[in-house]
Amino acid sequence: MSTIQDFLIDNKLPWQASFNAKTNNYPYGYRGSLVITEGKTLSANKQMPPKATATQVILTSAGEKIDFLACELETLDFFEPFVEKYKELLTPDGLYLLFITDLDANGKFEYERLTFNAFALDESSVWNELLDHADLSKGDLKRLSAEEKIDTVCDEIKASTLRIADKGYDEIKALQSGDGKMLFGAV
Repeated sequence: MSTIQDFLIDNKLPWQASFNAKTNNYPYGYRGSLVITEGKTLSANKQMPPKATATQVILTSAGEKIDFLACELETLDFFEPFVEKYKELLTPDGLYLLFITDLDANGKFEYERLTFNAFALDESSVWNELLDHADLSKGDLKRLSAEEKIDTVCDEIKASTLRIADKGYDEIKALQSGDGKMLFGAV
């Protein structure tokens, strides 16, 4: 098991994981959600669902730090608690893409000596956004295994040029709106 995987499991941070293992190209890959703020513990065997999660997470690691991370944050308010929870796994050399539902514009910013690329997410998914940024189509991934899909998307994103303006963290916070993602269908 990788150091990252050990950390996540030991701290009960994976949530609804669909992939949590080695990929062909990386010692560790993960898809699912990650806990930011735990739910209330009712008893030794019962705990409420998390109060806050990073959803639609795709991450890879070649060593003891997360090299690539893309996820959805329901609100920019989750960002600082997310960094606090995971900062020992993050590195200044990592590529971190945050898709935030209550952000009105995109921006690349530095926070605690780590660089984050924040994108407004509206009516889409992290996976679809990554495919767009990597210039891939769903057809390119159709016959690939889960491991190969993660490898392909991560490798293509790392090789692509993200067209995103540099901003300060305060500028990013000023772009936060009260809107969030639109819900469709029965509520």
